[in-house]
Amino acid sequence: MADDTRPLIALIAHDKKKPDMLAWARRHHGRLARRRLVATGTTGSLLKADMPDLDIRLMKSGPLGGDQQIGALIVEGQIDMLVFLVDPLSPHPHDVDVKALTRLAVVYDVPMACNLATADRLIAVV
Repeated sequence: MADDTRPLIALIAHDKKKPDMLAWARRHHGRLARRRLVATGTTGSLLKADMPDLDIRLMKSGPLGGDQQIGALIVEGQIDMLVFLVDPLSPHPHDVDVKALTRLAVVYDVPMACNLATADRLIAVV
C-alpha cells in the first residue's frame, strides 16, 4: 500500500524495551498494518522479521543517526505519532540524540508515547 495519506508512525525502542515494542506491535498489528511506519534500524529490523507484512521504512540505528533521521521527519511535518519506548534505568551513550528527538516532538506538537500505556491510547486515535 503506497497511499501517502495514511498516518506515519515512528517506532523506536531502547535495547531493553525492544521485546516490549514487539509485543505491543503484535497486539496492535491490525492498526499498524493500516498505517505507514518508520523505525530506527534495529527496532525496525526486529519488527519486519516478526511481521513482514507491515510497511516499515528503516532508518539507521539510533546511535548511528536514526534518531536524528526521525527528528528530521518531525521537523518536515511528516510524523503523525511517535512511540519511543525509553529505558530510564540504563545509561545511553547517545543520550544527547534522545533528548533532541524528544525536544523536537514537543516543539512540533507530535503525539509521543514513551511507555506502553500511552502507546496503547495513542494508537487508538491515530
